[in-house]
Amino acid sequence: MVKKRLVIVGGGPGGYVAAVRAAQLGADVSLVEKDKVGGTCLNRGCIPTKVILHSAELFQALKSGARSGILADNIRIDWPSVLQRKKSIVSGLVAGVAGLLKANGVKVFQGTASLLNDKTLEIVSNQEKQVVAADGIVLAVGSEPAAVSISGAGLPGVIDSTQALELSNIPRSLLIVGGGVIGLEFAAMYGALGTAVTVVEMQDQVLPGVDQEMAAMLQQELTREGVVFHTRAKIRQIAASTLGLTAEVEAGGKVLSMTAEYILVAVGRKPSIARLGIEAAGIAVNHSGIVVNEQFQTNTAGIYAIGDCNGKTLLAHAASAQGVAAVEHFMGHKPGYFSHIIPACIYTTPEFATVGLTEEQAKQSGRAVKVGKFPLSGNGKALIENSGKGLIKIIAGVQYGEILGVQILGPRATDIIAEAALAIRLEATVEELITTIHAHPTISEAVAEAALAVYDQAVHWPPKDH
Repeated sequence: MVKKRLVIVGGGPGGYVAAVRAAQLGADVSLVEKDKVGGTCLNRGCIPTKVILHSAELFQALKSGARSGILADNIRIDWPSVLQRKKSIVSGLVAGVAGLLKANGVKVFQGTASLLNDKTLEIVSNQEKQVVAADGIVLAVGSEPAAVSISGAGLPGVIDSTQALELSNIPRSLLIVGGGVIGLEFAAMYGALGTAVTVVEMQDQVLPGVDQEMAAMLQQELTREGVVFHTRAKIRQIAASTLGLTAEVEAGGKVLSMTAEYILVAVGRKPSIARLGIEAAGIAVNHSGIVVNEQFQTNTAGIYAIGDCNGKTLLAHAASAQGVAAVEHFMGHKPGYFSHIIPACIYTTPEFATVGLTEEQAKQSGRAVKVGKFPLSGNGKALIENSGKGLIKIIAGVQYGEILGVQILGPRATDIIAEAALAIRLEATVEELITTIHAHPTISEAVAEAALAVYDQAVHWPPKDH
């Protein structure tokens, strides 16, 4: 039996997972990666950021150790060692991905690929060119930091998220343009390391589109840690100064001058589709990226686009799930991809995670909903870990009690959110969460308390009319 030939362009979390799954299903798989397998997430994003965030959290924990009975003197950061640990962990994971591809018989081409037509690609590697034919093509080329049209944005010291992970020294001060996920994670990270951090966000709130109450609580916690926020604010221009860089910021009807050693531009990302040759294959694009249908097929038969390059959900785990769905469809299987159940995680301190509908989205949909909230100051494990900072919120339908959305702000939020995602996937009701016995003492038992709070029956929190 002749195997289907599948070529995947891009070895990030979408591409390499798609390659492994396609090989499992019996395809003849080739993967083209211009740099290192693992993509932005592993090499320049999710993983290296979390390595440094972990060091920053440990540093903060030791500095505040007295409240836990731990006394330590002369605590300091060995920044070169932090960067070396980041490099070591990333290298190990990259080697692991390469080993997985090899074990599954995936042919890996180191180079760049461009489409010649809907069935043929040209791969350029070490100044050598070769033409590869395919029965199917998966575009998994990811995204790159979006630029801003601000005067002075090209000055030395104006950096993007990739450069912010490679600074030779911890900045004395950092101005972050953009209060989204990337901006807040870097604010939490460098703020914990002792950097004076200021965040400028154009919208009314940080984390635009996220549950308003939870976003405000997270901003409040970061403010307590010393991060300065300016919402409804806009950078007008950047100029060099004797102290580093000076930004002219319009905020609250006033023009403010802000000086920082570095300015981090974190205003989002854009698809990396230039020089991919999509025109040669007649592939449609829009302002978000490559246009795809529910199976992640482009308008050109046999060509799929997954992950950041289609602009649907810019998350590594979404890219992986889309990659699996795309190759399963290509191989004649029925994929299971649920676009409304994709958890999103923010690795600040405290952590924030969300899945499903926010309270605002649920109400705007016209449904009758009930909301249960449980402050983590009523949870013993949270009190031990972070003095009880945080909140769990559950949004449920009134008629059936079905869980529509969950937001968690607090310790372990990025792990606990999986329970909420599974509950929504299985169409669980509030009653089913309540009657699921949660271990004590854990943060996760607060999920059951939030479910009880939907009916104003939380055990470890006074009733609303108290």
